[in-house]
Amino acid sequence: MKFFETSKNHYFIKSTYISLRWIGIIGQLISVYFVFFILDFHFNFIISNLIIFLGILSNLYLTFIYKKIQLSDRSAFIFLVIDILQLSILLYLTGGVNNPFIIFLLIPSVFSSSHLSFKTNFLLVLLTSILVVILTFFSENLPGPISDHFHIDPYYHYSIPVSLLIALFFLNYFAMKFGTQSRLRKEALEKMEEVMAKEHELLSLGGQAAAAAHSLGTPLSTIKIIVQDLSKQFKGHKDIDKDIQLLSSQVERCNSILKRLSLNPVEEDIFIDKDLTMRDYLNEIISTFKEISKKNFIFNFDQYSNIKKITKSIEIIYGLRNLIGNANKFSSANVFINLKSNNEITEIIIEDDGNGYPKDILSKIGEPYLRSNESIERSKTGLGLGLFIGKTLLEKNFASLEFRNSKTRGGAEVIVKWKNRDLFNI
Repeated sequence: MKFFETSKNHYFIKSTYISLRWIGIIGQLISVYFVFFILDFHFNFIISNLIIFLGILSNLYLTFIYKKIQLSDRSAFIFLVIDILQLSILLYLTGGVNNPFIIFLLIPSVFSSSHLSFKTNFLLVLLTSILVVILTFFSENLPGPISDHFHIDPYYHYSIPVSLLIALFFLNYFAMKFGTQSRLRKEALEKMEEVMAKEHELLSLGGQAAAAAHSLGTPLSTIKIIVQDLSKQFKGHKDIDKDIQLLSSQVERCNSILKRLSLNPVEEDIFIDKDLTMRDYLNEIISTFKEISKKNFIFNFDQYSNIKKITKSIEIIYGLRNLIGNANKFSSANVFINLKSNNEITEIIIEDDGNGYPKDILSKIGEPYLRSNESIERSKTGLGLGLFIGKTLLEKNFASLEFRNSKTRGGAEVIVKWKNRDLFNI
């Protein structure tokens, strides 16, 4: 594997990066010209302008010559190195670590940490750290006349780079952490949207297929009657009779295809398109699992659970189905579903008799791409996407969820709760 490798997750949007660089360059120009002309301070003005001019040239190259709309991991690394070196030279000419603008030297690596690869960011942090150390021991004096009477204790002088290095590692660590989590969550949300889009598409196709079967039923019946009449008229004509038999078989085949289309694979989910009570919805969901699973589903409910109907919501149904499906997957033999309702709340408790949630990920349940460190769970193929999708969809529809290990069943337990004023007004 090459050291630098472009990844879909590791890139800069060029237009945004160019805009940020222009802001930095304009800020450098304003600072240099203000200090030199307004404050009348003395420093190497010509070389400072030359260094800024090189930054302008690199940005013009990005704008007019570099044609890609995104900077790859490698390209971004090169231009960020240019930014760090350019600012380091300016700081070298104007006081090194004693220059209050030294804090800006941390920005390129922190900015990259949430977008680029770990190796690239490591190199940028390493380069920045080396330059901070160099600027601590080697630099020109602060612009005069301030340098004539500016003297600090060595302890204070060396505390500046120490604080900068601590801030550099601290900020980069958290930026990388948050950047990784953000990418994973974005990917999981995209998968969730894809799943939901597929659900809607299947429902739509099912309806269209049923309509097609209904519309084509009459002309196919007419063709079938005509074929039967032709078969009687040309009985005994072997050549013609063979063609008529073929035509008759193709009519039957068309009928069979349309029947299968109308009874599409999501036929068991036709209830999604109806307004039902929560108890009816759960009954329908459980029945779909009973057809494909050998587990026992024990469904308990109270007398208030079948009074009010819910406006059809594919998100609620799919969210509950994911949670029940997860219980079915990890249970040993039984899945317990309890529905409780009163005038104020509706609560669904889903339990199984499996091993329960691993302790090391229990506090993170509901986040995507979870892997347990427990050896028993490593054999499982789940990445937590089912729970993530279910949690996201239900919370979007005003539900509150609690994940824990059951005290009575020994397995996992999910508590889904709505306030009735939210549930019945969705």
